[in-house]
Amino acid sequence: MADKNIEVLDKLFHEKSVFVHMGGSWGKQQEINVIKSGNIWYKKADIHEVSLNIIENTAILLNRIDLLAVVGGNEVTNPFMVTEVYIKQEGTWKLGSLSFTKLMSQGGK
Repeated sequence: MADKNIEVLDKLFHEKSVFVHMGGSWGKQQEINVIKSGNIWYKKADIHEVSLNIIENTAILLNRIDLLAVVGGNEVTNPFMVTEVYIKQEGTWKLGSLSFTKLMSQGGK
């Protein structure tokens, strides 16, 4: 996402994937468009905690991060718990859901 590599993301995102941000929620094509246009540019994530839970063909990944991003032309840093849900289909993992939940404190606090 930081590299805005739309071709790789298009293959990674499931056709029915959903994305939840502070400003709204939408599907795969809108997320691709947002990244491509630069309306949201995920510049850098400082990762503080990671957990993974696999349930059959579903993987749930939780990441506590501080995200440096450019949103609407403004550079901002926010603490988030990011929830990623992946579905394994025909031996390939596809992103089904990506949600950003803003936290009250940053970093290791």
